[in-house]
Amino acid sequence: MTGLTVYWTLTAKRQRDHVFAYWTDRNKSASYSRKLSAAIKERTALLRKIPGMGVATEFRDVRAVSMGHYVLLYKLAQPRIIIVGFWDNRQDPRLLLAILGKR
Repeated sequence: MTGLTVYWTLTAKRQRDHVFAYWTDRNKSASYSRKLSAAIKERTALLRKIPGMGVATEFRDVRAVSMGHYVLLYKLAQPRIIIVGFWDNRQDPRLLLAILGKR
């Protein structure tokens, strides 16, 4: 599907930026964060082509697409793909449920 644009919610941006900051601080270098950013761009480009590729979640209209240790949570709202969360799967899932439950 061409013409779809990717929109990040403020919550998703904060989650993503928190992950970038963590890895930059931990590694004393931004190289891994840049690599992860490139992987996110590739995955969102693929989502634009195949918007239904994600797995349905228990949250209404929210789908999840895996990126190794991370998952992109999104809604399809033509003509947009709305990224509602960027999650590190190694974290306590109750935190994610609390974040998404506020929607």
